[in-house]
Amino acid sequence: MKNRFQPSKFHEHKIVSSSGSVVGHIRVKPSGVLWAPKGAKTWYGLSIRRFGALMESEGRTQKK
Repeated sequence: MKNRFQPSKFHEHKIVSSSGSVVGHIRVKPSGVLWAPKGAKTWYGLSIRRFGALMESEGRTQKK
């Protein structure tokens, strides 16, 4: 078998305020989206289906 790159299981981003302080973290996985506030040890998550429904009902339309 040849060597290969293993794909990431998730992508994580730090959310910072305009002053540069950390607000929280967001983690995007194939199965859902997770959020952890600053300093929290617990993640809050939604499935992709529920996240999509929430964005369609509560989100604002944006240009790409």
